Amino acid sequence: MSETNGNGSLMAEKMPETKLEPVSKKARIDDSVEERDFDEETQKALEEIDANQNEIDALNEQASEEILKVEQKYNKLRRPFYDKRNEIIKRIPKFWLTAFINHPQITAIIEEDEEDCLQYLNKLEVEEFEDIKSGYRIKLYFDKNPYFDNECLTKEFHLGSSGDPASQSTPIQWKEGMDLAAKFAQRAAAAQENAKGSRKRAHQQQRTFFTWFCDNGDPSDDEIAEVIKDDMWPNPLQYFLVPDIEVENGDDEEDDDVEPEEEIDESVVVLEEEEEELEAEDGEEEEEAVEDDAGIDDEDVAAPAAAAGTD
Repeated sequence: MSETNGNGSLMAEKMPETKLEPVSKKARIDDSVEERDFDEETQKALEEIDANQNEIDALNEQASEEILKVEQKYNKLRRPFYDKRNEIIKRIPKFWLTAFINHPQITAIIEEDEEDCLQYLNKLEVEEFEDIKSGYRIKLYFDKNPYFDNECLTKEFHLGSSGDPASQSTPIQWKEGMDLAAKFAQRAAAAQENAKGSRKRAHQQQRTFFTWFCDNGDPSDDEIAEVIKDDMWPNPLQYFLVPDIEVENGDDEEDDDVEPEEEIDESVVVLEEEEEELEAEDGEEEEEAVEDDAGIDDEDVAAPAAAAGTD
């Protein structure tokens, strides 16, 4: 059966045709040297399995059509909730930029100057075609900004006339000197030029957010579009809130990074304190002993002296 994504949407690719043709299958069985050695009972069983598989495939195809109808129904039911969410999001400054920056795959293609441009992004929408398997479009709405004149940029994915995936995107009306895609291309060319004659290859990012948007070369391998459709769009709040989670975890990490203080063996401390006390007691006893000895000698000397004086 066809798989569904995390948003409950049917995957874009059609279920592969696995329906068997009884006639050709039977002919292959008859013409195969190995299968020609099967006894009559085995041959009959194989043909029954083939017929049974045809029935299973027919049910799978029917299930795929039923699932498609259900997804079309719930796409319509979800639309008002998505619209309401977008209206609420507009009350939060730089919501989409923050969510993009916090997404591990999307942030990897956002350049610093693009980050400044994307702060004007005020709404994102993903619209699946009524026939879900035939494609979808991503729509990016922008406030008035110093980079381009477009209010909405759309990138659409669909099945081409040949049945292969195809895509097209809105031409961006860049303002003079603000073409971020062209600037990146210039930086990439300069880095490549500087790397010539050097053993070290220039590590240059392959694409940026706006070069991704403008690139329609290989839509079947567009991971960013799939991430936006299947991960970001269904629940962007989880990525907007990532910093709070990182701050909480960061405290623990910082504690882990601090070198632990040298552990003190309490038993050793106790022993040292006991030794010091014992030494002090011994010292006091020695002093007392010395004083006692001194006292005895004085008395012994004082007694005869007193007796002599009496005499």
